Amino acid sequence: MADQLIKPWAEEIASDSLYVPAYIEDMTQEVLKFYEFSVHHMAVMATKDKQGGAIWKIDTDQGPFSLKLLHRRPAHSKFSLGAQEYLVKVQKANVPAIIQTVEGENYVEMGGKIWFVAKWIETLQPVSEDLEGTKMLCYALGEFHRRSHGYVPPADAEHVSRLHRWPRTYERIEKKLGWFRDIATAYSDMPASATILSAIDMFENQAREARIQLANSPYHKILAMGTQEAGLAHQDYGWGNSQFADDRMWIIDLDGVSFDITIRDLRKLIIDRMYYLEKWDINWIREMIQAYEQANPITDESYEMLLIDLSLPNLFYKNIKDIVYSPTIFMTEKLDQELQLIIELDKQKWPVLEELAKDRKGGKTTT
Repeated sequence: MADQLIKPWAEEIASDSLYVPAYIEDMTQEVLKFYEFSVHHMAVMATKDKQGGAIWKIDTDQGPFSLKLLHRRPAHSKFSLGAQEYLVKVQKANVPAIIQTVEGENYVEMGGKIWFVAKWIETLQPVSEDLEGTKMLCYALGEFHRRSHGYVPPADAEHVSRLHRWPRTYERIEKKLGWFRDIATAYSDMPASATILSAIDMFENQAREARIQLANSPYHKILAMGTQEAGLAHQDYGWGNSQFADDRMWIIDLDGVSFDITIRDLRKLIIDRMYYLEKWDINWIREMIQAYEQANPITDESYEMLLIDLSLPNLFYKNIKDIVYSPTIFMTEKLDQELQLIIELDKQKWPVLEELAKDRKGGKTTT
């Protein structure tokens, strides 16, 4: 059984989001034999059935822990586990501690995947999604980025980095916007087609301009500083992965961390909040930036990268990209309504970006 390779199982029981195949449940018992605690009860808390991953809460004689089956390649998972250990042991960050095996290892490799056990924080609660809660998230993110500097991955880990991928990402977005035009033209009778075609030229121009700005930015200067100086980006940061307990913010689910220009995490959070508010609010963004900088001051170079990354048509791309898989399923009336909102939001974005640029030139990022 331990030699059986773990495969995705999304098609097996589509109606049960917490379903885990029996052979994997059996494998958990083999994995737990590598630890000195005794398990009283365990329950599946979440799965990544399309990738082959899961997380269990386990109640033991030493307290509650999480057992995680990581869905990525083992060498990739060793990178994120090394980062988690570094953040906890060296930087004293608010990240769940890894529980070692009886042999002093951070993980068990079985079924072609990495498994590990970490502390389970019982009292975690999401913060509010108002401005004060958002500022708490921004401060915690800045602290996480600051503490991530200096990380050196284990020798047997993959070197996970998105530092050099920015130009390719920008080029891919610009290219795919052209695909979306072709799809909307070919499926012109679908509800969202007319809206897509009315705006695609504008968004394609924005992507092209952002790519040009990137080429003329401090990007290569930042690259030259190296991965340790760049720090780690969470890549999936938000209300689910940053929660409050024991008078502090905890950051969890570090499986996707990578070396990157870390300000991209803040960009994603800003975009998320503007979409949530259904407007671009300059004061809200300034408060977010100020909260982040209280923990981790933003250099002029990183601030410029933030503005360039915000100038990409991120919301439009994120909401439309699935049409390449099945235009007749995704180009619905619902998508049409979402895209109309995004187009209206885009009109508000540009004056805000201009004001944010003036803030830094004037030596301030606060209201």
